[in-house]
This record gives sequence, C-alpha cells and structure tokens, in this order.
Amino acid sequence: MNLRFICLIVLFGSVITTKVSAQNWDIDLLKEINLERNKALDPSFKFVTNSVSPMSIGTPMAVLGLGLIQKDSSLTSKGIIMVEALCVNAFTTTALKLAFKRDRPFVTYPYLDKQADAGSYSFPSGHTSSAFALATSLSLAFPKWYVIAPAYVYASAAGYSRMHLGVHYPSDVLAGALVGTGSAFLSHYLQHKISGRRKVPVKL
Repeated sequence: MNLRFICLIVLFGSVITTKVSAQNWDIDLLKEINLERNKALDPSFKFVTNSVSPMSIGTPMAVLGLGLIQKDSSLTSKGIIMVEALCVNAFTTTALKLAFKRDRPFVTYPYLDKQADAGSYSFPSGHTSSAFALATSLSLAFPKWYVIAPAYVYASAAGYSRMHLGVHYPSDVLAGALVGTGSAFLSHYLQHKISGRRKVPVKL
C-alpha cells in the first residue's frame, strides 16, 4: 500500500468524521432546544412563526404602497428594494431547498416533538430567511436603532421558533439567516448601483 493511497484514506476518513461530528452537533443542539423547551412558550413561538409570511410580504408592500400614495419617490424606492429582496430571497431559498433536499429533522428523528406545520425540504429555513430579509431591508431603508433592534429581535425569534417547534435544524436556521441577510444586501446594492448609473449625465 503506497503512501498516496494511505493519505487518501486518511483524508476521506477525516471528511467523514467531520461530517458526522457536524451532524451530531446539529441534532444534539436541536434535541436540547426542542425536547427540553418550556412548553408554556409554545403558543408564543407558534404566533411568531405564523406571523412571518404575513409580515415579510405585507411590510414591503405597505412601504411601497405608502410611497405611491404619498407620491414620495424616496419611500417608493425603498419599497421597491424591499420587494426585490423578498423575491431574491424566495428564489434563493427555494433553489437551495431543491439542491440539498434535506429531510426535516422530525422525519429523520421521529422522537422530536413537532409543533408546527412544515412543508418542502429543510435546508435552509424559509421562515428564517424571510424574517432576516425583512429585518435587513428595514434596517437599510430606515437606519435607526428603534427600527434595527426590534427588526432583528423579531427575526431571531422567528429563527429560534423553528427549532423550538421541532421543524428545523440549527444549521437550517443559520443558513436561512445568511440567505435572508444576503438577499437584502444584494438587492440594496444592485438597486443603488442601477440608480447611480441613471443619474450619470450622458456626454455628447
């Protein structure tokens, strides 16, 4: 057995061990959150998790609608960016779910206490990505502490609720937070890049 073959075996073993350790960390933390949870908080976290879709759709539309009604170009632009972030986030989240096709934790580990409806695949968490896309969009549009702090507290509570209710792994929630935040920053950056180009005078 040559040295190269031995190195390949060691490398393969290291990758497998790392993957198993990561999966163990994921389910171990979820078990602690879900099975050891304070069940008196179930109604509160169900309310938070059920509010994500109406909030993530309704808030951008409200900002856009208000801007159009008041004929406020700045507010309208902010609403457009928020709607774009919502769309980018939805597309990215759906694409990743179809690419990874990860089963929900309660499917793989039936002893988990599932307390919320959950469809499609597990990775990343769509509720979390939507909540963080909303929080980041609001923070970029209205950069005041009294907007930023509540927005991210809400997004964090939404992410935690998905684990508390047993429908997502911690890694699903972490990935969802990154996707949502990234989608909002990307939409904000691209929109301002496009707006900047429109303002550049054409030289004849």
